[in-house]
Amino acid sequence: MLKDKLKYISVIIILITIFSCAKRGSITGGLKDTIAPSLSNSFPKNFSTKFNSKQIKLEFDEIVILKNLRKQLVISPPMKNEPLIIPTTASKVITIKIADTLQPNTTYSFNFGQSLTDNNEGNPLNQFKYVFSTGDYIDSLALRGKVKYAFEKEAESFISVMLYEANETYNDSIIYNQKDSKGKIPGPRYITNTLDSLKTFQLENLKAGKYRLIALKDLNNNNKFDPKTEKIGFIKDFITIPNDTLFEVELFKEKLPFKAFKPSQESANKLFMGFEGNFSKATSKPKVTLKNKNEILESIVTKLPKKDSLQIWMKPIKTDSLKVEVAHGEYNKTFALKIRNQKKDSLTINAVNPAGFYDSFGLEASTPLVKFDESKIKLINKDSVAVKFTTAYDEFNQKLFFDFKKETAQKYSINILPGALTDFFEHTNDTLNYQISTKELEEYGNLKIKLEKVKSFPVIVELLKSTGEVVASYYTERETSVNFTLLDPAQFSLRAIYDTNKNKQYDPGNFLEKKYAEEVIYFSGEIDVRANWDVEQTFDLSIPYTPPIKKEDKKKKK
Repeated sequence: MLKDKLKYISVIIILITIFSCAKRGSITGGLKDTIAPSLSNSFPKNFSTKFNSKQIKLEFDEIVILKNLRKQLVISPPMKNEPLIIPTTASKVITIKIADTLQPNTTYSFNFGQSLTDNNEGNPLNQFKYVFSTGDYIDSLALRGKVKYAFEKEAESFISVMLYEANETYNDSIIYNQKDSKGKIPGPRYITNTLDSLKTFQLENLKAGKYRLIALKDLNNNNKFDPKTEKIGFIKDFITIPNDTLFEVELFKEKLPFKAFKPSQESANKLFMGFEGNFSKATSKPKVTLKNKNEILESIVTKLPKKDSLQIWMKPIKTDSLKVEVAHGEYNKTFALKIRNQKKDSLTINAVNPAGFYDSFGLEASTPLVKFDESKIKLINKDSVAVKFTTAYDEFNQKLFFDFKKETAQKYSINILPGALTDFFEHTNDTLNYQISTKELEEYGNLKIKLEKVKSFPVIVELLKSTGEVVASYYTERETSVNFTLLDPAQFSLRAIYDTNKNKQYDPGNFLEKKYAEEVIYFSGEIDVRANWDVEQTFDLSIPYTPPIKKEDKKKKK
């Protein structure tokens, strides 16, 4: 009996030991799958010639799924009727059903970008291409380059890069999808996309010939240039392929020709009129004439803040309708407008607060101001000493600015008595009081810029916040030393604009005129300006801006 009990006890001890040992570890799924799927077979075979099929089957070595296919897939040459690609769910087989009539002796390429991924871990099969030719051979020439924005610091992803055949039917209006001389609406012969943030492109499987190179930020993915919303870039001269040049294409937003839309009545004495087109100064604004039958009415035209609309101010009038005549350059248009009884606008004044020494204190009026009595305006410092000032009224933006010499560690008071400001409707202001203060000298920093390798003058040098907002601007016709003093401590950057037409502003290009945008150079990196610091910085205008390389981009380069 004792032996039997000892046997049972021994067995129990052994079992406990086994189970306790088993609990020390746990079963895992192994290493994470980081291998992209691969094509195991295709029907017809990839890189087939004399292709005449209406259906393509792609078989992969594991289950794949298509992600963001509409944005990622690039078919070159583009097809008028988009092919059907199924299934949209996970599968080992992808089927492409061609719905277009294929061109003879043409090499086609389906570039899936990063849309093909495995179903489990989402590993993409980068830049997978299915290529075939309807002729006897696969075209094998290539064209490479990069894109950038002419004015903005960095270009966006998904820039379309296209080649148009420069044959007897080509004209520049083709990019707007207008009909050619044979009544057809041709598209680009070849197309690709900058699918990642490296902003490089590669057009492959090209046929030898002469082409026009175009780049578009094609927002509606229709291979068509819409000047209202899209940026365009181009190379002025036709390109001959084969070509081993690395092309750089700058994209810009064209200035639209002016166009007015029918005005609407917003109050008893104000109309709103929307418009298209660019004019940056009041001197270039359109001429607007209000007529009550044959009588010309007194009016003022101002800009509606942050909108592409004009405000047309008029004295209240009893009438059923008005005519609004608009003229700008060669543009002329007359609108008829019904007039209703509505509430009148009243005068309100708001301060436009300065952010530093480079900003003028200003007042923004809700209605246009027409009279100013400076004898009713007093500006004093903290010691109650009067400070000399001048005023400047920006009628187009309805802002009154005060210019005076600011000093550090000061407090200023602006007192505006009733009747100092009178608007278009004879309304005057109530008493207004405003306070402005500046900091101690040691709380500001100074920045001295030394321009090097300037190709031509004049140059506009702009000091930018990290947000891209312009803090200060300097226009130089020969000076290479630029000083920005009494800056609030911050991280800054720089932008230089070659003002080719000497109008003291940046001007974009124009495709039909074959005019490039004015050249813009960004300083690479940021400049740290600290309190009580004098910073000197060299700005070499021969060095193009290089965006910082992200981690994912480093992996792609490898």
